[in-house]
Amino acid sequence: MTFEAALLLTCMAVAAGLLGSFAVMRGMSLAADPLSHVALPGIGLALALHSQPIFGAVAALLVGAVLVWVLEKQAQASTEAIIGVVFSAALAVGSLTTSGEQLIDALVGGGGEPGLAEVAFVLVGASAIVLFIVMYRNSLVVTLVSPDIARTAGVNVRRLELLYLLAFALTIGLGLRFLGVLLMGALIIIPAVTAKRLARNLSEMLLLSVLFAVVAALIGAAIAAWLGLETRTGDRPRCGHRVRDQPSPEVVSRSDRLRNH
Repeated sequence: MTFEAALLLTCMAVAAGLLGSFAVMRGMSLAADPLSHVALPGIGLALALHSQPIFGAVAALLVGAVLVWVLEKQAQASTEAIIGVVFSAALAVGSLTTSGEQLIDALVGGGGEPGLAEVAFVLVGASAIVLFIVMYRNSLVVTLVSPDIARTAGVNVRRLELLYLLAFALTIGLGLRFLGVLLMGALIIIPAVTAKRLARNLSEMLLLSVLFAVVAALIGAAIAAWLGLETRTGDRPRCGHRVRDQPSPEVVSRSDRLRNH
């Protein structure tokens, strides 16, 4: 595991630990997994355009978050119910736009060395998420207690909900590079649930959740590297590119014989 990969994992885990704490307190423990599948159509589109899959995934997740926010108001339904509807549609479209190997990469994550643009994107995204939690922490807590009290205190609840959904979607998108759709939801929820059981106040919960997420991500990556389970660049063709068929040894030997005759 390279330094760049470890840095990206750490930044992604910090963001996941912070957002996951508020997701658990908001009762959105089961929302991370279905929302992560919304990234599939974006991944398919990015691969078709020969772009980095992470950019397509984040774009699709942000669009999905806005769609959930709009439908939640129009349909007067819960956030979890709207996410379930969007998840079903996105999964169907994603299955049609991605091939088998590409779909596996999206589900379990890909390897290889991250590029400069990817490193910068993850660093900026993780910093934005941390800044959002620091700036709106009190508003999020008041909104959790009572949206009416939050409105009385001057908090724009609808805008705050949109910002939280966008930050939630961005957190999922940042982790798809290494963990994929299946594991990113677990990294958001499990450290936060564990921290909630052990913490005595919100500050301790946020700190423990971040700590557990970072340790879990780094230990998991180290074990994968030790067992040789990492996907390295060059082990298989990159998604979206064809590999030129190589002649078999028999064909080469026959051509050599004909050439000698």
